[in-house]
Amino acid sequence: MATRYCLLFVLAALAACGEPDPRLGPTPGRPAFDGEAALNLVRKQVGFGPRVPGTDGHAEQLLWMRARLDSLAPISEVDTFFHKTAAGDSLTLYNLRAEFLPDATRRILLLAHWDTRPRSDEALDPAVQDQPVPGANDGASGTAVLLELAEMLFSYPPPLGVDLLLVDGEDYGPEVEDMLLGARHYASSLGEEDRPVYGVLLDMVGDSDPLFPVEGISAQLANIVVQKVWRVAERLGYGEFFPSVVGERVIDDHVPLLDAGLPTANVVDFNYGPGNRYWHTPEDTLDRVSAETLEMVGEVIAELVYSGG
Repeated sequence: MATRYCLLFVLAALAACGEPDPRLGPTPGRPAFDGEAALNLVRKQVGFGPRVPGTDGHAEQLLWMRARLDSLAPISEVDTFFHKTAAGDSLTLYNLRAEFLPDATRRILLLAHWDTRPRSDEALDPAVQDQPVPGANDGASGTAVLLELAEMLFSYPPPLGVDLLLVDGEDYGPEVEDMLLGARHYASSLGEEDRPVYGVLLDMVGDSDPLFPVEGISAQLANIVVQKVWRVAERLGYGEFFPSVVGERVIDDHVPLLDAGLPTANVVDFNYGPGNRYWHTPEDTLDRVSAETLEMVGEVIAELVYSGG
């Protein structure tokens, strides 16, 4: 998870931006998203230990994800790149991309980060601030939703092209110049001919007490995508958890994509635990992630895809 940018904005309702979608309920014939299966994918990732670049857990998760995507996607690739931090650390990083319906000319991008933060710098206890973050919600949850979605896309081909992107180096830090590394790398390679129509970022999407207000930068720079996602949530009956108010501006992986001209909305619950106390701490653990929340978010994204994007 990146970092908060400024204070909460409670602004205009999303309905004021346009007419609501007249359809109700899910697209007929759309497969259902399995939240328990997604939770098992979170459990698998946490079992590797912290996924900090350069660690065994990072290497083991890379091999696991690569094998999984290779078995499901018509096109799957690993993009290796390098970064030297302000502190002089030399990082070898890996973005994973999987294409479904690769010949489709109309495509959307779904992304999440899979790495975890090397320090628990938000912990109140200084004695644990040097511990790496377990990353059950911040890292594993969005990755789990996309990996479970890959199973769905394999079994039920989508009506449009879908690119799944798992980016590395989002959370290295400590400062923002050494974060969002995978998204910046991907954005730098975006061409005009093969770029998706829009993107949706999933970050911290497993909290057992979920709330997904519209992220502030997304509202400002990718409102057309915001409307698509939040309208889907509303007609699926999740409006209580996807309120159409504009919340905090969060520096996250969508920012480099927006800078590159790709409208990308950030689905993020940036209120993780009482007073956000689990964010970037050792308390970001499996017991705080919910299959029901993963299923809700997965259902919204699946509906977005199978309704034609």
